[in-house]
Amino acid sequence: MNSANVRWPDSLWAAMTPRGPDLPELTGTAEADVIVIGGGFTGLSTALHLREKGVDVAIVEAMEPGWGASGRNNGQVIPTLSRPDPDDIVAKHGPAGERFVNLLRDSASTLFDVARRYQIQAEQEQSGWVQPVHSPGRIKIAERRVRQWSKYGAQVELLSRDQTRQMLGSDAWFGGFWNKTGGHINPLALSRGLAQVVLERGGRIYARSPATSFERLNDRWIVKTAKGEISGRALIVASNAYTGEFSKSLMPAIAHEVMPVLSWQMATQPLTDNVRKTIIPGRQAMSDTHGELYFARYDARNRLVTGGAVIGPGNKAERIKTRVAERLQRLWPQIGPVSFDYIWNGYVGMTTDFLPRIHRLGPNAYGWTGCNGRAVALSIALGDELSKAVRGLPEKDLALPFTDPAPIVGHGLLRRLAPLMLMVYRRRDAREIA
Repeated sequence: MNSANVRWPDSLWAAMTPRGPDLPELTGTAEADVIVIGGGFTGLSTALHLREKGVDVAIVEAMEPGWGASGRNNGQVIPTLSRPDPDDIVAKHGPAGERFVNLLRDSASTLFDVARRYQIQAEQEQSGWVQPVHSPGRIKIAERRVRQWSKYGAQVELLSRDQTRQMLGSDAWFGGFWNKTGGHINPLALSRGLAQVVLERGGRIYARSPATSFERLNDRWIVKTAKGEISGRALIVASNAYTGEFSKSLMPAIAHEVMPVLSWQMATQPLTDNVRKTIIPGRQAMSDTHGELYFARYDARNRLVTGGAVIGPGNKAERIKTRVAERLQRLWPQIGPVSFDYIWNGYVGMTTDFLPRIHRLGPNAYGWTGCNGRAVALSIALGDELSKAVRGLPEKDLALPFTDPAPIVGHGLLRRLAPLMLMVYRRRDAREIA
């Protein structure tokens, strides 16, 4: 397989982003000091930070950098988790959790700083991220998050209903939570930009080379692919929700502790200037408190990039286009008729408690999974921390709350049933709860 034969999703990002660097497959035998499995945000960030310290690193990527979740997502840069708040994280993980909270607090700024430092052109806009609340009682969620994140020095603000109306151009919400460091990017452009920087600094990236297994042998990690193998002193597994998609034997304990849930993304035709100025006029990223999430942001061409979820048989793409178009017209009546130029999907790795899973996999080996829809900013920041781990920094200095892999019992059956959770979310969304 060569790069021309890699099938990319029919996404806005794939259509608008200059192609990435030409990369070789892994054939024969190779060596590196650190091997990274996965060429998404985490793997690329890890490799970049290692190269900045002069460490020899090689990425083994199943397809091409950004092919998976890192190039398919909505591109919202959000410095929080989806459900757990700082107090939840610290209660579970203690001092390591507190260090992780600080990492998470700064994760959006970390991403934008990396893009600026390396002059990566990723349509980045650090315009802030807003979480509006969709029922009056849920204002308590916003109040709690502002209170807790303020305690850790985050740049957050509680929004009244009037402020939310002015910021979003809609009467649909009842207040909200604004994090001023967030924003949005073209995620595929960021992935390809990071890959180019890694190569320019002497890193290696092997593409179209799905890792089939890894093992510890004679104090070295051996990663095997269909056409070759590579050995290294240290190993990072950074394949997240796609860990089990190319090889069931790669790391089943990690693959089975997350539920890969299909998330649909779509982009409207460019809005006219007059309409655009009335819908999220400040160009913030927005995702609200619905379990069946309502979210939207602009791209550089003034397309509204949004999405949703769908269950049941039939033409899912057409059904979700109809559903989301009706939603946009309900939220912003001024938008008029809605049509979508692009629609695509990809996996989100969900955990049972909405917390990420960070693991020691053996001597000088680490991995993480469980993005829960919040991996864009977090992955870049975690890449730096994982690079520190394999360079030997003490655990007390790492923002990595380690746990043991905990596979979900009955994972295969639950994966088939997972889409039905959408009905549960819809029922909860209709209730007045805080």
